[in-house]
Amino acid sequence: MKKVNILATASVANLVCGFDVLGMALADPADRMTMSLTDSPGITITHEDSYGLPLDPEKNVAGVALLALVEELKEKVGFHVTVNKLIKPGSGLGSSAASAAGAVAGANVLLGNRFSNEDLVRFAMMGEKLASGVKHADNIAPGLYGGITLVRSILPLDIVRLSFPPLYVTVVHPQIEVKTSDARQILRNQVQLKDAIRQWGNIAGLVTGFLQKDYALIGRSLEDVIVEPVRSILIPGFVDVKQRCMAAGALGGGISGSGPSIFMLSIEERTALKVEQEMKEIYSALGIEFRTYVTRICDKGIKVTEADS
Repeated sequence: MKKVNILATASVANLVCGFDVLGMALADPADRMTMSLTDSPGITITHEDSYGLPLDPEKNVAGVALLALVEELKEKVGFHVTVNKLIKPGSGLGSSAASAAGAVAGANVLLGNRFSNEDLVRFAMMGEKLASGVKHADNIAPGLYGGITLVRSILPLDIVRLSFPPLYVTVVHPQIEVKTSDARQILRNQVQLKDAIRQWGNIAGLVTGFLQKDYALIGRSLEDVIVEPVRSILIPGFVDVKQRCMAAGALGGGISGSGPSIFMLSIEERTALKVEQEMKEIYSALGIEFRTYVTRICDKGIKVTEADS
């Protein structure tokens, strides 16, 4: 292929208790990208959105991810990338990860699939480092592997794709921005042992719940005693959203990534729609603009298809 279309999925990182280790790909929203091989070496970037993101590859998350990939090639190649970001930067829905992972996934197809998913995660993490100052993979991994992933280790990289039961995901994105770098700065440097033990139990319970398709265990394990109590103060209406959505029948949920988006999991679509209505009512009353999504877990992750030349 000489040119490809890329559908780069949004993602929910952390899944409440799994800070930096758990992530989930969403079917909606998704960035749309096109990529082509160029006759001359180098990387050029065009944006069709209005976010004013840098076009210099060394300052663009997709660009630095591609630069990392190119460094491991024996020959000199060039890529042109066109990006239409439909996942708003600073939304907590893996916007930077979608760009970085989408770019390396597209490049890999153009190169005849030379690299493994693990390689692509390594390259794309350079984009996350540029965006947040930290090389984390909890948004990137589900995009490249699909579904729900566990990042057991960064050094060495060890990613496990988890099986999971059918679930609906309801997301509300208040139209405010919470930068990942800022959200990391307010976290506590020390955690009490009793809180760490409770958190470990919740992570183990959540993973087991997914694998055993145990909805009750999933719901009980969607609890965060370390990060959510601190980060939730940055999100207006968070406490009301969580309480009212649970009362509407949601299994549970919490902050998506670093926020401000909030996600809730439901077993049935009708429950997910009730949850969406609660979210709408809360933010309408607060006078804060918002967007909502009722979607599913994206089992395939990022999709790359051949484009017309």
